Amino acid sequence: MKFALFLALELLVIARVLLRPHRDPASRVAWIVVVLVAPGLGMLAYLLLGETSIGRRRKARLAKIDAALPAFTETGESVRPQLAAVYDHLSRVGESISGFAPIGGNRGRLLKDSNATIEAMIADIDAAQETVHLMFYIWLTDNNGCKMVEALKRAAARGVTCRAMVDGLGSRDMVRSEQWKAMREAGVHLGVAMRIGSVLLRPFFGRIDLRNHRKILVIDNRITFCGSQNCADPEFRVKAKFAPWVDAVMRFEGPIARQNQRLFATDWMEAGGDDLGALLGAPVTAPAGGVPCQVIGTGPTVRASAMPEMFGAALYAARERVVITTPYYVPDDPLQRALCDAAYRGVDTTIVFPARNDSWIVGAASRSYYADLLQAGVKIHEYVGGLLHTKSLTLDDDITLIGSANMDRRSFELNYENNILLQDAELTAAMRERQQSYIASANPVTLQEVEAWPLRHVLWNNAIAMLGPVL
Repeated sequence: MKFALFLALELLVIARVLLRPHRDPASRVAWIVVVLVAPGLGMLAYLLLGETSIGRRRKARLAKIDAALPAFTETGESVRPQLAAVYDHLSRVGESISGFAPIGGNRGRLLKDSNATIEAMIADIDAAQETVHLMFYIWLTDNNGCKMVEALKRAAARGVTCRAMVDGLGSRDMVRSEQWKAMREAGVHLGVAMRIGSVLLRPFFGRIDLRNHRKILVIDNRITFCGSQNCADPEFRVKAKFAPWVDAVMRFEGPIARQNQRLFATDWMEAGGDDLGALLGAPVTAPAGGVPCQVIGTGPTVRASAMPEMFGAALYAARERVVITTPYYVPDDPLQRALCDAAYRGVDTTIVFPARNDSWIVGAASRSYYADLLQAGVKIHEYVGGLLHTKSLTLDDDITLIGSANMDRRSFELNYENNILLQDAELTAAMRERQQSYIASANPVTLQEVEAWPLRHVLWNNAIAMLGPVL
């Protein structure tokens, strides 16, 4: 009788795997294998981690918030520029994801390093006159983290409305800290995204490991920052043995800040914050010229294929060269093919990974893809100057995509991410120069080297990669 009940439950879980929409066949097969090979643990794992669901209540709340916020209105011909015809499809893919079209009239600059980024952020916060809105996945109580705390307290003391939020898991130590309490007492409005709550009860209200991985700072509705950096020292004391964390962030001034503001407003209001509709209601105007930019915001409430579609569209647009940096590479099949196809058709295609990855699982899975990439002609480099955490893509010396999204399934399906797509030769040249500095501090990986790996390494890497659709 017990066996029959257990078998019935197992068949029900398998049926659920087969019936879930928006799941690729490889993922279905992987989960069915897990359920069959380790029935008890496999069923539990699927129920906890197998479905990308934020819960019906949260989904309904987000839909209500999005419907209530003002539409992103534009005025003036300079606001909605046309990208070069060869790149027009990129902006169309981006607009289908977030609803944001490219917007002109922006200025941007690539910041020197992690410490310079924090200093620039603090300088802008110190000059803020109306609002400061901040969102970080990880905010540590280290030197840079505490500098940010003090800057927000100073801004709140002089009457600037400051709203700061963090991810419930990534910044759990900050939320429990004296610094968090001190900010609240100083008048900074605080919020926590994706609260975990009870580990036992949380799975009943949505997948437990969904995270808000965004890094957003918007000041006075006109200045914003976008890149890979969390609010922490580059020494990143929680994982010090992989330090320094090597990041890249761009500072933008112009109407693109309003698109990042919209992302922040949605996250803030979903986490229980006050209504920010009034800040988004005024039409957006922009001076003529400037850098065309477009915010790409993805997450569990957007189609799972959104971010890989964005990467893939960029790769298929390439005519001369593509350079990518990412710490985590566990692609879906279309993205892996897009990278190989770029190299096959003669595009100079380069990708830079960290030599030592803070995630041994992702590090092993990434290396399982090396042989196919190298055989296609993709150049692979492994950075040895710390943990290369920069997420960047440059295309034909004219297009840059920078932000928080990695090229792995977690960023594709489980995390809320924010990126900015821009077309500008000068900014892209600056990003290319930074990418070249990474390559100069990296070891090239050759096909001969990969083919000489011990069999046990190949078996290990490929076995871990098989779990990609499950992770």
